[in-house]
Amino acid sequence: MLIRTLYTISFLPIVIALMLWQAPHPARMDASTPIAPSAYLPLILADQSLPTATSTPRSAATPTATSVPSTTPTILPTATATASSPSDCLVQFFPPDNIWNTRIDALPVDPRSSNYINTIGANAGLHPDFGAGLWEGGPIGIPYTTVPGTQPRVAVAFDYADESDPGPYPIPTDAPIEGGADSDGDRHVLVVDRDHCVLYEMYDAWPTPDGSWYAGSGAVFDLRSHALRPADWTSADAAGLPILPGLVRYDEVMSGAIRHALRFTAPYTRREYLWPARHYASSSTDPNRPPMGQRFRLKADFDISGFSPTNQVILTALKQYGMFLADNGSSWFLSGVPDERWDNDDLHELQERVRGSAFEAVDESSLMIDPDSGQALPPP
Repeated sequence: MLIRTLYTISFLPIVIALMLWQAPHPARMDASTPIAPSAYLPLILADQSLPTATSTPRSAATPTATSVPSTTPTILPTATATASSPSDCLVQFFPPDNIWNTRIDALPVDPRSSNYINTIGANAGLHPDFGAGLWEGGPIGIPYTTVPGTQPRVAVAFDYADESDPGPYPIPTDAPIEGGADSDGDRHVLVVDRDHCVLYEMYDAWPTPDGSWYAGSGAVFDLRSHALRPADWTSADAAGLPILPGLVRYDEVMSGAIRHALRFTAPYTRREYLWPARHYASSSTDPNRPPMGQRFRLKADFDISGFSPTNQVILTALKQYGMFLADNGSSWFLSGVPDERWDNDDLHELQERVRGSAFEAVDESSLMIDPDSGQALPPP
């Protein structure tokens, strides 16, 4: 999980650390000690190698949010953009031949698959990090909302402005925040302009009294485009990927099929990223650690017949489309949208009965057309 880290030992170590540190965002570094599997409720994972501090709302001394210049312009509707219905924007994110929407069940296994599985945890269970009800006062999962194209845009200021798309963003004052309004976790805010098919995502997002927002980082994605983030840029996620396209959503599961890749976390990653990811979040060069953007799938011979219809849909998607390693966090934490219709006990069966050893890393390099585009070749 993304937890901001504060160095509070002395001034000299801070200077030395800043001179030697290689990763662009220290707060996105992976853990240095194993994380014990939790119960089936969500776990907030701190970077175990550094002291942590609880996030707190910005005080009145916080600078007023303003649009911050960036080398990449904010994606705005163009004159050629046409209005789309929610079904166009929200049923399938990105074009059909985007890598997110491409099956990988026939692709070869990555040569380092076994090493990656053992590093993440061969005996750790698949943990659905979403559900019904509340956990520590907040919904279980990563929420999102949609707005019309007429939604007023507000200023946003970013801690990492150099790798964030500048505002203004069409963020409502009551936009749902991951973990709830008082959360000290990642505080993701995801908003889709459903009329123009544009996704706005923020990490560590805080509303301010004047209606603007303050966030750690922010990214804008045209859901009709194959465009990726600039190379080496983060997003609202450590891997520089969008978050919303990788979430398990209740209505999608109830439709009978998930036809896109999902998103998960791991406690140990490498100082490297693979297409379509754009950012790493580790100082380690250990080849046994997976890079950001590594794609995994459930093995074809894993028997899903004894699971509920709901879980069979999720497991089938993991066989056909797999999941991207998108962030540092607990082992095999699968991300989804909170929904009161989820059956938490049923979802818990995934953690009890699906182990890390049931997965394998996939080599999807043969699908790449352009390293700066998410467009993919047809799978074999």
